[in-house]
Amino acid sequence: MRYSVFVTVVVFFLAVSGQSLANPERAPNLASVQAAAAEVGKEGLLFGKHADRPVPVASITKLMTALVVVESGQDMDEWLTFEERHVEAAANAWSRIRVGSQLRRRDVLRIALMSSENFAAYTLARVYPGGFDGFVAAMNAKAKALGMLQTRFVDPTGLSTDNVSTAADLVILARAALKHPEIREASTTGYYRAEFRKPRYSLSFGNTNALVHRDSWGVSLSKTGYLTEAGRCLVMVSEMNGTPVITVLLDSLGTRSPMGDAGRIKRWLATGQPGSVASAAKRYAQEKNAVLMAAEAKQSRATTASSQ
Repeated sequence: MRYSVFVTVVVFFLAVSGQSLANPERAPNLASVQAAAAEVGKEGLLFGKHADRPVPVASITKLMTALVVVESGQDMDEWLTFEERHVEAAANAWSRIRVGSQLRRRDVLRIALMSSENFAAYTLARVYPGGFDGFVAAMNAKAKALGMLQTRFVDPTGLSTDNVSTAADLVILARAALKHPEIREASTTGYYRAEFRKPRYSLSFGNTNALVHRDSWGVSLSKTGYLTEAGRCLVMVSEMNGTPVITVLLDSLGTRSPMGDAGRIKRWLATGQPGSVASAAKRYAQEKNAVLMAAEAKQSRATTASSQ
């Protein structure tokens, strides 16, 4: 009797907090406002927190950019030229790469993924057979084909807040990206020194996800993202208790909060313990969620009114 009452209370809590679980007895405490976790080889989610809420995804976008590039069949050894942007970037797009210099496509893809180089992602789109606009159209077509029905892209870098998706949709994207060795290898490269030509120079790049350097995590796919509006984001596939797990974490406060959330999910899967979140990160998530819920309620009222 006491157990059934406990489960009922927890299920109610999960409903109002936007969380769902295969096993509803416990839920991991997370700093991220939206989240999802899933086993690579199984359908459905192990855990979801507002997993169907469309939000800006920042540089997580570059996973779709990589998918379109790899599946286009373009020569990965072709030298690409970094040209001035034809349109102004939606946010700060400063880069160390010199305009007019060249790098092979496979290495442009590598630094776009592992170091989130925006000029690299832009260049991959610009040299696409259909040009920049054709590339963005291909990104959206691929999202639709994969069943990412709440996802929309307007640029290949993630600098625009109009690039939106959900945690559940990004699980689908991670599964698709994971099928390509080029994306797995490029996204998990720890350090890389790119050798440019015309003029000849080199630049060092580091991975934006510290967990790729830890063998105990067994990271096989990784992408971070950040915009003020999107918060700190992470999509990762890693070994959790001997099982490859897709983790999607969207909108948390601190630079290390997504990695902390990944650790809490890993411990939750091993022990069932929900863990704890720092008070500042917890307060951020609560306040951000309240704002988003208010906006969703307003939109729902507007939709209802327009249909009457």
